[in-house]
Amino acid sequence: MSIFRLAHLSDLHLPPPKGALGWRDLLSKRALSRIAWRRKSREHQPQVLAALVADLKAYGPDHVAVTGDLTNFAAPAEFAAARRWLEALGPAADVTVSPGNHDALVGVPRPERFTPWTPWLGDAGQASFPQVRVRGPVALFNLCSAVPTAPHLATGRLGDEQLERLDALLADPAWRDLFRVVLIHHPPVEGAVSRRKALEDQDGLRAVLARRGANLVLHGHAHAAQVAAVAGPDGTMIPVLGVPSASAAGRGRHPAARWHAIEIAHGPDGGVEVRMAARGLDPRDGHAVELGRWVLAQAGRAPAHRP
Repeated sequence: MSIFRLAHLSDLHLPPPKGALGWRDLLSKRALSRIAWRRKSREHQPQVLAALVADLKAYGPDHVAVTGDLTNFAAPAEFAAARRWLEALGPAADVTVSPGNHDALVGVPRPERFTPWTPWLGDAGQASFPQVRVRGPVALFNLCSAVPTAPHLATGRLGDEQLERLDALLADPAWRDLFRVVLIHHPPVEGAVSRRKALEDQDGLRAVLARRGANLVLHGHAHAAQVAAVAGPDGTMIPVLGVPSASAAGRGRHPAARWHAIEIAHGPDGGVEVRMAARGLDPRDGHAVELGRWVLAQAGRAPAHRP
């Protein structure tokens, strides 16, 4: 049996470098975010993220998916610091980043803003979305739902052009025999987050998935472990998995940090089984432990919990 091991983590909220914000930032949405960071900095701890990443590296995944919010203010100094963090995580060919709303806090909603992370966005050599990365038996479809929003909003949007390109890519027979994983920051399901944080065109994304299909959707943003499903073609269901923040100390209203180890196993008969283990830190000693294990009995069906 061939097994592809995919690690999923999200919402890193790396600590901003000293001096990352200037006086001009007091005139933008960054001023509100800086005030909020005074509270959130107690929740998002770099040592928690470091311990989680050490556990992830010990697992030895074939690929790592990071679904957004590496930064807090989308400041240039933060993008540079996040790039250094990504370089330490592993080779760019083995890591895919889908940007989050904090990574596009202010400015113009263009993918070029993510140019410092180009090697981690895909194999096209440019900051564009969607991109497809083929790794062994898996095709990763990387989307970007990160757009600047008004104060007190954290909504996302893909836009018609990105949805149309995704529709064409998912329809391409080149990926038909591969396990297709869609990466996005905002959850594409109703009720996963409040309306002020929701994906504005999630109906459009679900329509594409219902028409073209996929095998798995991974997201972040909710800072919670979430298991859901959306409709695929011909009555199938596509699992949708969300992971909590990878740096959360668990002191606030959100759960403590964890990452998901996803094993995509191809059997000799052509069948596919997907297993997912949640791993986090034991609050008693800070060591990483397995928190739970789930099995997708068959690709395309909703997940069932296994004690």
